[in-house]
Amino acid sequence: MDVNGRVVRVNGPVVHLSGVGSAALFDYVEVGDEHIPGEIIAIEQDEVVAQLYEYTGGLRVGQPAWAGDHPLAVQLGPGLLGGIFDGLLRPLTDAGDFIGRRGLDRPADSVHEVEPVVTQGQQIAPGEVLAKVSGHGGVEQLIVAPPGLSGVIDRVEPAGSYRTSDPIVHVGGTPVTLTTDWPIRTPRPHRGRQREPDPFLTGQRVLDVLEPIAKGSSATVIGGFGEGKTVLLEQLAKWGDADVVIYLGCGERGNELADLIDELSRLLDPRTQRPLLERTVILANTSNMPVMAREASIYSAVTLAEYFRDMGMHAVIIADSTSRWAEAQRELASRTGAIPAEQGYPADLPSALAEFYQRAGSVTTLGGRIGTVTIVTSVSPPGGDATEPVAAHTQRFVQAVWALDRDLAYARHYPAISWRRSFSRDSAAVARWHTANGDPDWATRRARLQSVLSEASRLQDTAELVGLTALPTEERVTLMTAELISDVILQQSALSDNDAFCELPKQQALTQAVLDVHDQALELGRAGLPASVLEEFDVGPLIRAKSELGPGDADGVLRVTSDLLDQMKELAP
Repeated sequence: MDVNGRVVRVNGPVVHLSGVGSAALFDYVEVGDEHIPGEIIAIEQDEVVAQLYEYTGGLRVGQPAWAGDHPLAVQLGPGLLGGIFDGLLRPLTDAGDFIGRRGLDRPADSVHEVEPVVTQGQQIAPGEVLAKVSGHGGVEQLIVAPPGLSGVIDRVEPAGSYRTSDPIVHVGGTPVTLTTDWPIRTPRPHRGRQREPDPFLTGQRVLDVLEPIAKGSSATVIGGFGEGKTVLLEQLAKWGDADVVIYLGCGERGNELADLIDELSRLLDPRTQRPLLERTVILANTSNMPVMAREASIYSAVTLAEYFRDMGMHAVIIADSTSRWAEAQRELASRTGAIPAEQGYPADLPSALAEFYQRAGSVTTLGGRIGTVTIVTSVSPPGGDATEPVAAHTQRFVQAVWALDRDLAYARHYPAISWRRSFSRDSAAVARWHTANGDPDWATRRARLQSVLSEASRLQDTAELVGLTALPTEERVTLMTAELISDVILQQSALSDNDAFCELPKQQALTQAVLDVHDQALELGRAGLPASVLEEFDVGPLIRAKSELGPGDADGVLRVTSDLLDQMKELAP
């Protein structure tokens, strides 16, 4: 780019530039002798205002500025899986990359084994598969015709090893390489959305049984400091039913992200028996990195997810946390003189959140494949206040809210998800999927669990006033069952080899076991058995079954349940 502007004012990450009058809103710019990357965020009479994504110390008035004729874009292609990048999808190779480096570096050329699947003279349209690339981490990647590209193939290169910058086919005289650039703020096009997506199975019982989400949906974890948000998100990254994981550390502590990277490199992927990191992309914008890069990082993450979606994959974004992203928005608004809204956040915060979450979805791609992008974020409101602007607005746009509870966390009840304040708008769609896949009773079991928990919550207040022994037997059985639900279904140990992940058959078996014990206890109570005898009955074998039996050992749960029910029947008066 030729020099076409100068710096006239510097205000932290916000700079005013002159001499770039032909530039448009959100055009990419480079500023200063070190080519600091940024975007134009406002256009005034004879100046433009840009936000920069690197440290601006040493930037002076009069230094050169370059304005491109395109928006900020990231380079998409093979070689991303298993990599660690910043919020602009620039590779991070060592600790020195986190600080001190400036300029928009692109990933270096990498070599891949390519097998074209088209022939010379073939007519192609956007989204059609051009070639296959040998998978990294067991994921076979497709090279598809980018949006806007159609015509007759003039030339096809033979199968072999190619660099990412090498052309593999020529369409209408246009060379097509393994990589493509895409503006991060523009959603990638598709044919349409799917109405009945599959569930996003997480292996976490409290989510899959009570508050599930569908593939292509969105959810958020809301909780204060120390309540277990990061651990829960890491569990979803490790065990969630996704082809590709994009983990975004947005303003969080660097040591937590370093621990996650180390764990993913050591954890074996159950699909491939290779390190899970190989089908994960890490985007690191930790608290020690430039704050404004957080603002772009979530758009880079969702653009990357849409790239894999267009191959027909299920990509999940784990973003921790959008509160830090919103803080970057607030800092930018204060430096540009925008009129503040609630707690100083910009007035367009709700629309920005809606725009981000709207890019989740299960879609039919341009090439006719089914691909999904699922977005799971965390919100860290001060003091865990769910009425704080970021948390409140987020709850309007996501399909599920998983609210954490401080009392549960302090009681070492993990995941510390409060069933009272959590909800899922996808439960009906998930119930239809279970019915179509051989489990028509899923919705009934879920409703019964919620009913018992709700009734127990009401009875708990009464028991504290009049004493537990003053309650009728049926109500004491309800309280007993609620405690069993908490022990067997709601709690799950991330440190247990058998309990960190729970497969669907075992979830079904454990849920039905709790309900069967509840029904048997009610029957015995109505037959005259004292409530105290039921309360003293040892249900330990069922509680221990979740951690002693394998993640998919539903038959073992059924055996334990059968023995337990037989022992309960022997108590009959």
